[in-house]
Amino acid sequence: MSKRPSDPLPPEFDSRHFRHALSQFATGVTVITTRLEDGRFFGLTASSFNSLSLDPPLVLWSLARSASSLPLFMGNTHYVINVLAADQAALAERFAQRIDNRFDGVEFVLSYTGLPIIQGATAWFECHNRSRYPEGDHVIFVGEVERCDVQARPALVFHDGHFSSTGRPGGSIS
Repeated sequence: MSKRPSDPLPPEFDSRHFRHALSQFATGVTVITTRLEDGRFFGLTASSFNSLSLDPPLVLWSLARSASSLPLFMGNTHYVINVLAADQAALAERFAQRIDNRFDGVEFVLSYTGLPIIQGATAWFECHNRSRYPEGDHVIFVGEVERCDVQARPALVFHDGHFSSTGRPGGSIS
């Protein structure tokens, strides 16, 4: 039996291989929305969303430290995580682009705190920006969920560089 090292070993792969291996994990697709100080809305596509805690209700997502939008989320008190439905791949692509107003033509309603909730999303979570943790080349955001809702619609999934669907509508668990 060999002794385990106490410090991490250097990776035995390059970043391209690591990225390909990560792409084999299917993820849901979200658009994170917020409001800027000048009142304009901002949103971005993220697949790094996950549940964290039921009590208190916490979720997490991450954003690259190199993202130009990082200061917008670091300083805001609230954001909404919109879980996209299977027929919203075009929205995922739109909010991933570098365009001036990503909300042009996008149907949304305002949350309790005045943030965009994308119409047709299969679920949404309105969050207080509870904490942020710089880690590696990303910042991990922990959101305390204040409000959420769900619609029985199939969810959009991203796997191996392609969009697909869960193929079945979401719903409640009894």
